[in-house]
Amino acid sequence: MKFENEFVVRRPVQACASVLESDATITSLFPDTEIVSNAGGVRETRTRVSALGAETTVRFKFKSRPDGGMRFEKICDGRIWRSLEGNISLAAVNAETTRVLISLDGSTRSLVPEFTIKAPMKDQLQQMTRALRARMERA
Repeated sequence: MKFENEFVVRRPVQACASVLESDATITSLFPDTEIVSNAGGVRETRTRVSALGAETTVRFKFKSRPDGGMRFEKICDGRIWRSLEGNISLAAVNAETTRVLISLDGSTRSLVPEFTIKAPMKDQLQQMTRALRARMERA
């Protein structure tokens, strides 16, 4: 199951990459998120969420890429996801404008039909996009 969302921001690529390096940006991508470790260039987060009618905690690992983008992955220790990985890519449109692409790629566990998680994932991607765009526009 793949999801993508993109936007263009009137900031140079390097300014956008600096925003991605910020702990405040990482914690703004999901409400109620905290960074629980930052070792070896990998930040691990913990977020309290409601998923499929149950309260749970989800964990992600975020790692910056040399090109200024970021890779992230969910630590799949629950009942829903077998794997969930994502990327935030930055591409210069011109010297002062950057295209930001957020992509997610995942698969659910065998007893979780993908159609049950598609709508919540689209909502989550929209939320991430709004939060990231707002931070980059303020930079």
